[in-house]
Amino acid sequence: MTPPLAERAATLGGPGAAAWDIHRRGMEARARGEDVIVLSVGDPEEDSPAAAVDAAVRALLDGDHHYAPVAGRRALRGAIAETVARQTESPVTAAQVMVLAGTQNALFASAQVLFDPGDEVIVCDPAYVTYAATLGAAGAVPVPVAPLDGFRPDPEGVERAVTDRTRGLLFASPGNPTGVAFDADELAALGKIAIAHDLWVLADEVYAGLVFDGAHRSIRSVPGLVDRTVVAGSLSKSHAMTGWRAGWAVAPEPVVEALDLLGLAMLYGLPGFVQEGATSALRLASDVPTAMRDRYRRRRDLVVDAVGAIDGLATVRPEAGMFVMIDVSSICARAGLGSSAEFADGLLESVGVSVLDGAAFGSSTDGWLRLSLCVDDDRLREAMARVDSYVGSLVD
Repeated sequence: MTPPLAERAATLGGPGAAAWDIHRRGMEARARGEDVIVLSVGDPEEDSPAAAVDAAVRALLDGDHHYAPVAGRRALRGAIAETVARQTESPVTAAQVMVLAGTQNALFASAQVLFDPGDEVIVCDPAYVTYAATLGAAGAVPVPVAPLDGFRPDPEGVERAVTDRTRGLLFASPGNPTGVAFDADELAALGKIAIAHDLWVLADEVYAGLVFDGAHRSIRSVPGLVDRTVVAGSLSKSHAMTGWRAGWAVAPEPVVEALDLLGLAMLYGLPGFVQEGATSALRLASDVPTAMRDRYRRRRDLVVDAVGAIDGLATVRPEAGMFVMIDVSSICARAGLGSSAEFADGLLESVGVSVLDGAAFGSSTDGWLRLSLCVDDDRLREAMARVDSYVGSLVD
């Protein structure tokens, strides 16, 4: 008889894990040869930069088959430091960088070294589906705070949520799923709360390179925040390198030292050839994020315009990233559907378009769908035509 699992195993999925079921179904249908347009994942269709691929292949051919430093090679840590310093408008040294296997791994590892069991961590809702499990694996308790209109953060709500057990604040800006980028006043207000209550700030900035208009703003640039902030990022979205698992945490040196020890027990360093490819992506493919940003801006406009032409649908225009949120609550009510999840199921089964149910990201996006922009323009137009057709079939 198999012994029981640890109690913490029950926390690993989190409430949003089931959201991926529809994506798996869409991928399986496509693998069977069905005409399915998969818009349920943020995986860029583009190839990774040639500079990264060439560098990784060359490293392998040259015998780069052995252990690399657990915290990352000095060249990569330096390139990440330069990139994040530019993005956050604050100084970063290589000693403040820990190389990890993607943004998700960086968030997970950071939660392990920042939070104790029972600590409360305020999470700005809506939030990426894995955040609850990421915190739960550390024994921490996520405390969601609903947003204001337009999915803007609510600093007053964050302040009200603070208790004597609050240890941290977690958010993504630019956000997934909404594409909302926090402005300077919002970041300053959140930073003031963190300082007043001695909180850690864990900021997911994986979409920092994909802000459509103006520059990315980071809470790391708020005075007094550098010594209490961990910024997680990667090359997955900005450089179409999802499968490389090349990410990082930028943090105060004591946090990096703790992450290094955790990495020794958990990952033992990213493969050297991956690090060589990542370094080349940052050094030699610096124009790639600009091209990616322009592509997603164009596709955002395509989808937003298409949604505006479909009676009963609504959206909030994203400021960054690779997703558009679509409000289907009105159509669900008119058609007698019980939820946005039911709408998403019908969309896949009836017209072959897979999207994620917004309820997976929090109560504030219940009644919404998250649609990815990671297909070419023509395929995206076809997807929106199918959405239009499906909505018509529900209300005719």
